[in-house]
Amino acid sequence: MTDSDPHRDRLARLRAELAREGLSGFIVPHADEHQSEYLPASAERLAWLTGFTGSAGTAIVLATRAAVFVDGRYTLQVASEVDADLFAHVHLVETPPSQWLKANAASGDRIGYDPWLMTAAEIRRLEAACAAVGAELVAVAANPVDRIWTDRPAPPTGAVSLHPVALAGEAAEDKIARLQALLAEGKADAAVLGQADSIAWTFNLRGADIAHNPVALAWAILPRSGKPTLFIDGRKLSNTVRDALSALADISEPARLDDALAGLGRDNATVLIEPRATAIAVANAISAAGGTVIDGADPVSLPKARKNATEIAGSHSAHVRDGAAMVRFLAWLDAGAASGTVDELAAADRLAAFRAETAKADGSELVDLSFDTISGAGPNGAIVHYRVSPATNRRLESRSLYLVDSGAQYRDGTTDITRTVAIGTPDAEMRDRFTRVLKGHIAVASARFPAGTTGVMLDAYARRPLWEVGLDFDHGTGHGIGAFLSVHEGPASISKRGDVPFEPGMILSDEPGYYKTGAWGIRIENLILVTPPAAIPGGERPMLGFETLTLCPIDRRLIDTALLTPAEIAWVDAYHARLSPELGHLLADDEQTWLAEATRPLA
Repeated sequence: MTDSDPHRDRLARLRAELAREGLSGFIVPHADEHQSEYLPASAERLAWLTGFTGSAGTAIVLATRAAVFVDGRYTLQVASEVDADLFAHVHLVETPPSQWLKANAASGDRIGYDPWLMTAAEIRRLEAACAAVGAELVAVAANPVDRIWTDRPAPPTGAVSLHPVALAGEAAEDKIARLQALLAEGKADAAVLGQADSIAWTFNLRGADIAHNPVALAWAILPRSGKPTLFIDGRKLSNTVRDALSALADISEPARLDDALAGLGRDNATVLIEPRATAIAVANAISAAGGTVIDGADPVSLPKARKNATEIAGSHSAHVRDGAAMVRFLAWLDAGAASGTVDELAAADRLAAFRAETAKADGSELVDLSFDTISGAGPNGAIVHYRVSPATNRRLESRSLYLVDSGAQYRDGTTDITRTVAIGTPDAEMRDRFTRVLKGHIAVASARFPAGTTGVMLDAYARRPLWEVGLDFDHGTGHGIGAFLSVHEGPASISKRGDVPFEPGMILSDEPGYYKTGAWGIRIENLILVTPPAAIPGGERPMLGFETLTLCPIDRRLIDTALLTPAEIAWVDAYHARLSPELGHLLADDEQTWLAEATRPLA
């Protein structure tokens, strides 16, 4: 980094702005008003200020020091993107922002924040930390970053489309009625919905406001009875879409949300708010006007996660064409990678082309990728959320590993898959680590468990083979997946913080990994569907389980069968035996030949 680094100037300008406002510091989260994981360009304040482009992080700027907080997925990325002379790089879990503030803020400090970008849960932790040292957390009326970001992009106005019942499996009217029944059970007069995927699911709409996420940024107030109100920029709605949505809800502009929230307060309404996923400005507006805010889960979250039969069938279809595209890609890669002429960008582009071609051949459409493809050769594969660019692009070289994490948005389903491929002959360490990751993957995929089991209970299944030799990975084992919605979906996860019980119909990822800094990365990811309870011979209670949806070979060259049990070998062979029958109709003869070789039995 040099003095010409624009982030140095931006940091200085922000500090000057804070001084004019009488603030000692300011918090800049990676967030928009809807608490989206992936942001529109207009909300990328953290990236603009610091240079960090990951999907999770926070910056705190004080008068003489500043820090960027990221979790273990981004420790390598933040080091390459953010000048450590400007912002200290802090591990979000080991030293959370509240702890850092307690150590660095002083008595009398006024630390500002934008209440539309922070949740109630976050603010409670930060307020306690400030109070402990005599500092004050201050909500600002206007974000100072926005005042100095003179070329900030305009908010998105992507066109909204209707998601047909033939793909959704349930009419929006019926979804709304179910949600209103849940509010009645919880004795809430209304709920405020702010997360874009919750609104998309509820009203059977899809949008184009965020790259790779078919959602529209909007708000909704869902009353216990009567019509909801949908607050959405009218420029996103065609006459046909507006007419259809008007039959479900009153349509209003987002600028009128504040008045509507105050109206709930004036009516003394009891309003349900998800404290971990709703801007604290929403709760403040209701409370200030006399309403009562009750904390609770987003009422859409669980119904959305429990995929219905139509959505499950759509996911199966999406995974067939996606699996065929992956097989075509891996066969192409196998034929050309050893030449040393294939690089990360070319591989990512070719995979996207295979997805589009295969979808068309299947009579479908590739609407979009589900995220920017992680195409990591050698040491770049060790960066968990690596994003290839012309500046970082590497060739795939012999005796190395290539990690490709990718996914697609089809109208009938969302996919997410990671494969690690040997380029040339892998060494013993690569095979050992890969096989341990595979053992953890199989342990999760083949687990049987009673109702009430949560992700934290299964997370150790994926880690144990690595733990046994003193290794681990710094990300969750699995996240939820939407149905032609967000590639990362709550509320369930397989992780050290997964506290939501699994239920039939949930779709999650199973993706343990291992990363050798400066050398290579390994991850094996399939999507898995929670299956209904079934009896186990001799057992005393029915058990849930998982069905693997993803259809793509696992690189046999990287498997050390001496480390696998007979049951694990049988799992790999049974999984591979599924692929040719299910994918063959979408493959050319030479691709079928390649697949037959790639799925030869291990035993």
